Amino acid sequence: MIVSAFNEADRIAATVTALRDAFARDGEEVRIVVADDHSTDTTAHVVLEAGAELVRAPRNLGKGGATTLAAREVLPLVLEPDPPVVVLCDGDLADTAVQLPRLVQAVRAGECDLAVAAFSRRVGGGFGVAVGYARAAIRRLCGLELTAPISGQRAMRGEVLPAVVPFAPRFGMEIGMTVDAARAGFRVGEVELDLTHRATGRTLKGFLHRGRQLKDFVLVELSRR
Repeated sequence: MIVSAFNEADRIAATVTALRDAFARDGEEVRIVVADDHSTDTTAHVVLEAGAELVRAPRNLGKGGATTLAAREVLPLVLEPDPPVVVLCDGDLADTAVQLPRLVQAVRAGECDLAVAAFSRRVGGGFGVAVGYARAAIRRLCGLELTAPISGQRAMRGEVLPAVVPFAPRFGMEIGMTVDAARAGFRVGEVELDLTHRATGRTLKGFLHRGRQLKDFVLVELSRR
């Protein structure tokens, strides 16, 4: 599994522990690779202390770029016969990461090839402009209607990973992944999970963050027209 992180020193250990415990209970072989986007806090140190593998970007690349580096470490596994299911998630899930095996179960049950977690509870956020644009962009590009178009919590059949890597830059990663998978003929589905994360609210910092997201969403849509 690949965990995307930037300045998550206070949450990443709990996320890694929850992932390891949840998947170990299901008898899974657990390999956790953390994509650290050149954090300026102690995220890298905490990741290693927690026993996960660390792929640290040489500079701040944005989520898509840093996670691509980690995905390339995993790609050899999915090119082998009987490839594993690959899980992607964000480093700020903390204890709620224990919910993610349900995504893997959906993939293995044949419900979809790429399972996307839809949060059952809304936490933070603004007025829905950025998410609404992301939802509409996916609809325009590949005809899919998703309730959680930018959720970073996903599981995919191993065969899907080469079709979606490299990921789209920065915050465009999830839109690009969804569109690329759908265009390659893979089925995309959603699974509602009770997850929490570090959400931004209706503050100046939150609106600036969502403005950067929206810019990346526009760019990724233009790149895939």
